[in-house]
Parts: sequence; C-alpha cells; structure tokens
Amino acid sequence: MQPVKKNILFISYDGMTDPLGQSQIIPYMQGLSKKGYQIFILSCEKKQAFVQHEAAVKNMLEGYSIQWHTVMYTKSPPVLSTIKDIVNLRRAAKKIHRKHSIDLVHTRPGIPALVGLWMKNKFHIRFLHDIREFYADSRVDGGIWNIRNPLFRNIYHYFKNKEAAQTSACDGMVCLTYAAEKIIRQQPAFKKNTPLAVIPCSADMQLFDPANITDQQKEALKKELNIQHCDFIVSYLGSVGGWYMTDEMMQFCKLLSDKKSNAKFLFITPHLHDVITQKAADAGIPKEKIIIRQSKRNEVPALLALSHYSLFFIKPCFSKLSSSPTKHGEIMAMGIPVITNAGVGDVKEIIERYQSGFVVDEFAEKSFLQVADAITAGKSFDATAIRKGACEYYSLTKAVEQYAAMYKAILYK
Repeated sequence: MQPVKKNILFISYDGMTDPLGQSQIIPYMQGLSKKGYQIFILSCEKKQAFVQHEAAVKNMLEGYSIQWHTVMYTKSPPVLSTIKDIVNLRRAAKKIHRKHSIDLVHTRPGIPALVGLWMKNKFHIRFLHDIREFYADSRVDGGIWNIRNPLFRNIYHYFKNKEAAQTSACDGMVCLTYAAEKIIRQQPAFKKNTPLAVIPCSADMQLFDPANITDQQKEALKKELNIQHCDFIVSYLGSVGGWYMTDEMMQFCKLLSDKKSNAKFLFITPHLHDVITQKAADAGIPKEKIIIRQSKRNEVPALLALSHYSLFFIKPCFSKLSSSPTKHGEIMAMGIPVITNAGVGDVKEIIERYQSGFVVDEFAEKSFLQVADAITAGKSFDATAIRKGACEYYSLTKAVEQYAAMYKAILYK
C-alpha cells in the first residue's frame, strides 16, 4: 500500500518570477516533488516580473506535483505595504490549507516565517523554519532599517522577538552555513531536540558545467564582446550595490590592471550598468577594459567560461555569517577560481578546503597587491579539482536529499 502523499506549503516573499526563485526555490521544490510530496508554493510576486515571466515559471513547474499560488507584492507606503502583504499571505495560506489540508509549512525568514508561525499556532501545522539569513539583523546591517529611528527600532525588536518565537516553536530548522549553525545553537530559544541541518545554497551542476560549453560558443562570445585571445578576464556575476562592495572591487581591478596590462573585467549583471561604468571611471580604469553584459540564466555559464578568475566582495558583518552566496557555487562548478573576502558565511573555509582561489582578510591596498602579485606571477589553480569541490559541497541533488530527510524527520516523528 502506497503511503499517503504529504502536502507541503512553501511560502516565499521572493517571487518565483525573480531570479532567486528560479535558482534557489523551484529546483528544490521540483526535487522534493519527485520524492513524493505534493508541493504548494505561495509567493509574493512583483507585477512587472510576473507579467514578463509567469509563462516561463509555469513551464518550469509543468510535470511536477507542484501548485503555484501568488499574491502581489506591494512596495508603498513603507511599513503599511508590508502589513498588507502579510495579511494577503495569511489569507492565501489559510485558503490553501482549508482546501488541501497542509501537513507541513516550510518558510523562508522574515515575512514568510511570521505566516508560518501563525499557521503553526492557529492550525497546529508542523513548521520548518528555513533561515536563509538572520533577517532582522540583515535589515540593520544593510542600512534598510535605521534603528536610530524609533519606528524602525521597534520593528527591529518586533522581528527579533518573533525570530526567537519561531526558533522555539518550529519542528525543524535549516540554515545555510556552519557559522550560522553555531550561533543558532547558542540562542536561548533553541531547543536541543530540534532537528537542525546545514544546507548551503546549491548550484545546478548540469547547467553550470564547463564541459557543455563549446569552443565555438566561446569564440562567438569573445567576438561579440571584443575580447582578444590574449586578454585576461576577471568576471563579476550578479547584482551590484547593496551588499556587494563595488568601490572596493573597482579598487582591486585598478591595481590588477596596473600590474597586468591585458586584464579586462566582465560584469554579468542585469542592471545598474551606468553605475558600473561610472565606478570604473572613478577608480581610473580605462573604459575599454570594462565589459558589461545582461544575460538570461541559461546564458551565464558560457559567459563565465571566458573567465580566468571571478571576483566578488561582500560586506562582512554579523548577518552575513548566515549567508551562502549562490554565485560561489556556480562559479566553482565552472572550475573558476574566485577572489573574495573573509567574514561571509563559510566562504573562506570552503576556498581553503578546496584550494579554489584567494581570500582577502581586509579591504586594503596591501591585501589587494598580494593577490594581484600572485596572479601576475602566474599562480594557477586546478579547474577540475575546483569543480569536484563544488559538486561535493554545493550539489543540488545532495541538498534535495537533505531537505527530504528533514521533511521525514518532522512529519514522521
């Protein structure tokens, strides 16, 4: 006799039509649906992205035991719009539960976790608290909530109290890094018998596979981007601004450019192209050394394949100890060494373990020059070993197995 299929409600404040939804939510849910779970995704969608990508997302979900439910994200007025989103998510979650009898609610931190805790308390549904970041602290560290303002100070304390309640009430927890796990286990609200798993952001090893990129593809891209065979390419993948330290990255690029005259810098990013151009000019980098390209997700591996190194600096702060940069796994999967900084999740430990690049401990000229000198001297890394490390650490298949084990531990205890 086949076991009864369990119904899982996954709640996300990020839209499935956003890049993060397509890289860090849908692949997991597809894998878990293959494990025999009926998945209900409830997401908050941004109107423009929803109009552009709704059909593509529905196509991605075709053939899986996944139902996708949406509410529209509201941006203004501040605070009141967020309250509206919470009300809409609660209403939608309640409707899904009434119709399908949800067995487990699985949420990301922040707004979704508020709804998850509410469902746990109101309907006695088992609750998986998936901490992808230290939410309240990240809003302060990122300058979104200025706690010198009494309103935002109260909001910060509200969410910190709710985070403690979520930790205490949940039936299981997931975090992205061992640095975060250590912090969580030391929190007074954490119960020692609560299952807690570390599952880093995974990469699609089939999509991000250098073996799939032909020489003809690379040659065509080089011609399109005016890259010469003698050029030394350092890439940057993803959004700029915010957590990503564009000024410091440009300072490094300038130093490397001075040391290595054939260096060029490829930015694979969806927006703020004018900001990149201006920041490069401010740093004294000649405009012919800056290449900017917007790309669809399936085009990213071929662009990355042009890289000798890939660079990313992320603001090191308390909340970022919980962060597992998606781009790190994708870059490693392509066998490309990275240049990055310490103080972000487990990144430094991963790079040291797999000998997969350079880590600077401070944003200072001395540290930058040490890396630039090593690169100029011809320091090399084993691309095959780097990809092997990515397959071991950032595997989507492994992540799905870990989530399935967590579901089982919660649902059948």
